[in-house]
Amino acid sequence: MLKDINRKVLKKVNGKAAVDGNGVHLVRVLGNNTAKSFDPILMLDSFDSRDPKDYIGGFPMHPHRGIETITFLKEGKMKHKDSLGNEDVVTGGSVQWMTAGSGIFHEEEIPAADRMLGVQIWLNLPAKEKMTDPEYYNIREEDIPQLDLDGGYLRVISGDYKDIHAFQAKHSPLKFYHLYLEKGKEIILDDITEASLMAFTLQGNVEINSEYIEEKTAVKFSEKGNLEIKAKTDTDILILASEPLKEEIYWGGPVVMDTRRGLEKAFEEMRSGNFIKKKIEY
Repeated sequence: MLKDINRKVLKKVNGKAAVDGNGVHLVRVLGNNTAKSFDPILMLDSFDSRDPKDYIGGFPMHPHRGIETITFLKEGKMKHKDSLGNEDVVTGGSVQWMTAGSGIFHEEEIPAADRMLGVQIWLNLPAKEKMTDPEYYNIREEDIPQLDLDGGYLRVISGDYKDIHAFQAKHSPLKFYHLYLEKGKEIILDDITEASLMAFTLQGNVEINSEYIEEKTAVKFSEKGNLEIKAKTDTDILILASEPLKEEIYWGGPVVMDTRRGLEKAFEEMRSGNFIKKKIEY
């Protein structure tokens, strides 16, 4: 039955210009005011600049707890360093996946490039797993399976697509696809069953289920049905499918917990120096 039904567009969000970190210019698309409607996706920041002055300040060392951060780069480079001892470089076409869990400090340096294009997504952790051990993964471009299409491709960053199996998230299972389509090409995605489904037009304009979606727009869809995507220009689209947590959200800066007390405790532990639960073992 679902083969004949398209999901409805419930919400479209264009975002606003913002500055974060050490003077990094970005577009904040999703945040506090969209957290419940896009559950379990908490935040989506979009980066798109050909001027290094917009981003070379990077993000100095800072903490996180209660979330996972997922950074996808289409173009550019990012140098990562964290309190677990990880030091890594994420390049265009690759993805950085960091589980903050019980607490992590990390920094991101952003070297100058011809273009910095990508997103950072915050994925909420379930209440029972907020204090899980932190972890870090670099999903390299060559390790991301790709399905070639007529006039495009679908890269499966995490989860599954038909018989393609990719990186599996441990805590909030997430299907994360990068779809590229040339102008005039189209595709029907009819096998996504997850109730929480969103798309983000990283670059280019599209028509999804007969509704025009311009570049740099996050779209939330109804719970069941297909996605019929038609490219109006050459376009890159990010598609994320998951199940809503439907849990309380207490959000303070880099920390997201499920109770007010949990949030207060996180900041108390930052002040006392007891924030990090898992430390480097030498």
